[in-house]
Amino acid sequence: MDGQGTARPPRPPKAFRDFAEKYPEVVEAYERLAERIRDAGPLSAREVELVKLAISIGARMEGATHAHARKALAQGIEPEAVEQVALLACPTIGFPNMMTARGWVRDVLTEW
Repeated sequence: MDGQGTARPPRPPKAFRDFAEKYPEVVEAYERLAERIRDAGPLSAREVELVKLAISIGARMEGATHAHARKALAQGIEPEAVEQVALLACPTIGFPNMMTARGWVRDVLTEW
């Protein structure tokens, strides 16, 4: 949050920014695809971000977990809800994997 309590837009990692600079058409096509998929169903923006965070955690994708945690916070989702998504993974992916994912989420929450 900024000093006025407003969610900051997420800033992509440097590797993605560098890729986007070199291949802007690829990134544009990828972002259009993502937008079309988000618009294809009835889920709210909040629900989409929570689902994408959960998928990232379940797939054990650290970078995607960081990105979707940032996007969820930027969407105005409470930090407690973002962390709960990691906790909910425990019965499905196991305690050690949940603890790893929670650490990734906490990385973002502490920098936010």
